[in-house]
Amino acid sequence: MEFKNELKKYQNLIEDELKKYIRKEICPERKLNESMEYSLISGGKRLRPILILAIYKLFNDDDKICKPYCVAIEMVHNFSLIHDDLPAIDNDDLRHGKLTNHKMFNESTAILAGDALLNNAYIIISEDLKNTTDKEELQLKMRVFNEFTIAVDRMIAGEYVDTEFEGKPISSDYLEYMHKNKTGALLKLCVRMGAILGKADEQNLEKLTQYAEKIGLAFQIKDDILSEEGNQLITGKPVGNDRKKNKCTYVTKYGLDEAKKILDKIIKEAIDIVEDYGEKGEFLKQLAIYIKERNK
Repeated sequence: MEFKNELKKYQNLIEDELKKYIRKEICPERKLNESMEYSLISGGKRLRPILILAIYKLFNDDDKICKPYCVAIEMVHNFSLIHDDLPAIDNDDLRHGKLTNHKMFNESTAILAGDALLNNAYIIISEDLKNTTDKEELQLKMRVFNEFTIAVDRMIAGEYVDTEFEGKPISSDYLEYMHKNKTGALLKLCVRMGAILGKADEQNLEKLTQYAEKIGLAFQIKDDILSEEGNQLITGKPVGNDRKKNKCTYVTKYGLDEAKKILDKIIKEAIDIVEDYGEKGEFLKQLAIYIKERNK
């Protein structure tokens, strides 16, 4: 119950921050702004910004420095979801139990809404850099920005591999490569951003990066499992779509039972990594378990 309360507290904080960036003005591109808002304020777990905050709080209490990066990462994540749902990629009708962006608006608007969310993420970070006067803090933020740009590149690379190998045989190495980039790159980035902004030393940064890599892969494996046996009323997405499209996932590659065993192993490894943080690391341990046990 304590974990759920803390998770909800983080989610509410993120929702409040996101609402500050919604464009409500009357303008020729008003429909585009509505399309961006539709996806950005659509619910979801807010796992990525929560990771930034939770990792940062291992080292510091004042999370003000993190907030622009929390908003930026959620914008990038929703850009990826809008484009992932498009007819040219996954051609999905539902996301979070609602019509996907291109179904609610139209395909061209959805493409541009995704583009705009990605660009707005860079605007937010660049504005924050421009307004940072402390030299040490600016150096940390510049490092974060560099890693941000690389992670977005890797996410796009992973999405490409996913589309390129749809319906084709894929090796175990390529499957892991796809997942580590498509889903894992942003999750790893969030952990590293929180640690870097929190002024973690290199030893802690490396340890937490290992944790991030574990939960990033675990998150995608769990998605594969939910695609096979989830409840559409809960997941908000069609069940069985991956198999129908001949997509290569951990379930189609190894079978459902083996995928669950791999997931269990990876989550245990993630929990072991953060044991050293004691009580401060409890939320991160529970977050790993949450990733394994989630139903949507």
